Amino acid sequence: MATLVVLAAGLSTRFGAPKQLVPVGPGGEALLDYALFDAARAGFRDAVIVTRPEAEPELRRHVGWIVNRGFPVRLALQTGRGTTAAVNAGVAGGKPWGTGHAVLAAAPLLTGPFAVCNADDFYGAEAYSLLRRFLDTRDAGNPEHALVAYHLQATLSPHGGVSRGIVERAANGYVTRVTEVLDIARRGATITGRTTGGATVPLSGAELVSMNLWGFTPAVFPVLQQQFIEFQHVHAADPDAELLLSSAMDEQVASGRAKILVLETSARWLGMTYAGDAEGVRGAIAGLVASGAYPETLQIDPRDPEPPGSRSRQRAD
Repeated sequence: MATLVVLAAGLSTRFGAPKQLVPVGPGGEALLDYALFDAARAGFRDAVIVTRPEAEPELRRHVGWIVNRGFPVRLALQTGRGTTAAVNAGVAGGKPWGTGHAVLAAAPLLTGPFAVCNADDFYGAEAYSLLRRFLDTRDAGNPEHALVAYHLQATLSPHGGVSRGIVERAANGYVTRVTEVLDIARRGATITGRTTGGATVPLSGAELVSMNLWGFTPAVFPVLQQQFIEFQHVHAADPDAELLLSSAMDEQVASGRAKILVLETSARWLGMTYAGDAEGVRGAIAGLVASGAYPETLQIDPRDPEPPGSRSRQRAD
């Protein structure tokens, strides 16, 4: 059975505050709680949440309060940047090294196939079922992985530009390339973004994009570790450089060290790039709860005297 790895170490620069625990559900749930809920009912056995050392206490309290006791959750720490020696020694501080390094931070807690998702994204139940079925059919040493892809137009924000990995695939369904495009937004009647070099990219909205929802076998780790070592040698003095998981996997595909199957989904995606996105996400979650897709609260343990979002609980924390 597979493990879900939740990436919760980001600094949420554009959002303006840490958003991993922003309440969006009627019981005070955060988006990561819906990820855990969907993974559990899709058949994942447990979860590992990757976070920064300074965020660990609050995240541990939240998980201990709101997550189903029947779905084990462990925490892994992603250290901040500094000298190479400091990072290898586990010394925290500064901006994290990116999503590629975050996955490596979870490696010591993983023994089999696993999925990776962002803590601040809602992916829909179907997406986790697709990944679980894929991972159940792959051996640990097989360097064949999966990427759940959404249509670009369903992942835009009305409050500003977003970055997306544009997915290109061959006729057999495997990724040929993932290209990072920045500042994607509707501008009048068109959708445009820009390359990392600054060139304008016209887009239709029908493109498949990566929302950082992956399925991996353990075969990914040796290659990703070597990529991170090489990345550090080049970018050790750059305070803003990040090893993006999408870029790392694109390189693995290009070099023939991995294959990635595209799992296309029409599941609903929700996310909060900007503070203004939160209201729309809350409304969408409320609609899903009203439809019966999710319970009114993900708090399972009836022994708790108060709901997770109650004012007295917030004061106690």
